[in-house]
Amino acid sequence: IDTLLKDGHAEEVIELAEYALAAVEKALNNVDDSDGYLGGILERIQELHLAACKKAKPDPERLARRLFEWEMRTEWDTFHGAVDTYASVLGKNGIEVYRQLAEERWSKVNALKPGESDSDRYGKNYRITSIMEKLAEKTGDVEAQVDVKKRNLSHAYSFLQIAELYREHKKYDKALEWAEAGVKAFPKNTDSRLREFLADEYHREKRHDEAMNLVWLIFSEGPGLNNYQTLKSHADKARQWPQWREKAFSFIRDEISKSKNAGSRLYWRPPDHSTLVAILLWEKKYEEAWVEAQVGGCEMALWFKLAALREKEHPEDAANVYRAHIDTIVNQKNNESYKQAVALVKKIGALMKNTGKENEFTAYLEQVRIKHKPKRNFMKLLQSVT
Repeated sequence: IDTLLKDGHAEEVIELAEYALAAVEKALNNVDDSDGYLGGILERIQELHLAACKKAKPDPERLARRLFEWEMRTEWDTFHGAVDTYASVLGKNGIEVYRQLAEERWSKVNALKPGESDSDRYGKNYRITSIMEKLAEKTGDVEAQVDVKKRNLSHAYSFLQIAELYREHKKYDKALEWAEAGVKAFPKNTDSRLREFLADEYHREKRHDEAMNLVWLIFSEGPGLNNYQTLKSHADKARQWPQWREKAFSFIRDEISKSKNAGSRLYWRPPDHSTLVAILLWEKKYEEAWVEAQVGGCEMALWFKLAALREKEHPEDAANVYRAHIDTIVNQKNNESYKQAVALVKKIGALMKNTGKENEFTAYLEQVRIKHKPKRNFMKLLQSVT
């Protein structure tokens, strides 16, 4: 097809490219394209189609109809965003036909209120919405763009998109209005991004207490490191971090206590102090993080971070952490875990030898060999440790 285009057969290339696109789409329905090979071919043929259209200058109105119908029926994003990509080829008349077709289809899409579901969310309704958004963007009119987006208010994110759009156009009052409406429509477990957006707008208006109450909801529904960082960034704006930090730590400790009393488990392990350790590490309060891990335990990755930080000044502590987790790694029973375990045994050896415990390491190494003797691949790798 590329050769035909270079030889000046642009009109034929348009027809051939569309035939090829249909063939590739059909093939995609019947193969595993996880490596993206056929998807790459689909993109390349579309590039050739566009190049041919620019050279041949086909009837813009007929092209607009073909592009629109293809964009609506495809399951592979073929010609996605065609009104932009083909704008120079379609010209005023072609874009107008494309718009008329889109508006006719758009008129059949039902408006969705908060909490309502869209049975065709990822099908034709998604595609026509995307088309209408592109057409609205071309007008440069923020209200035209909002008119499209507010057709679907089924999710909190819908309100956020509208609020962000108004803020981009410096219409802060309307941005605030839509953000507040979204939080009101979805009062529980709403999109944290919407709450944070509204908190930012409250900060803009010096309504810091209202902002912090919103951000606290985000944290209290998911008291982890990321939400702790969000809490701090907003508390800093309000110059209220010490009191909010204290409240956050008290809340986390209460949650840990409740979980322990209830006998609950987090995935495969009982509740521990991982969240507190992660936060203290982020705050570079390394000694406090170490104490917290000693008191309440934490996940292995955090133990290893703590150990790495203690290797220089407290090598014995680091060696003990690594020794405590060797069995867990080896018992994953795969070659990668065996390599990781051997590297860790070597590190333990270096740390123990540096503290004058070479004989103790020799005894420890023998214990490891005896305990995991049935794991032949591990034993082979362990031969490199002396």
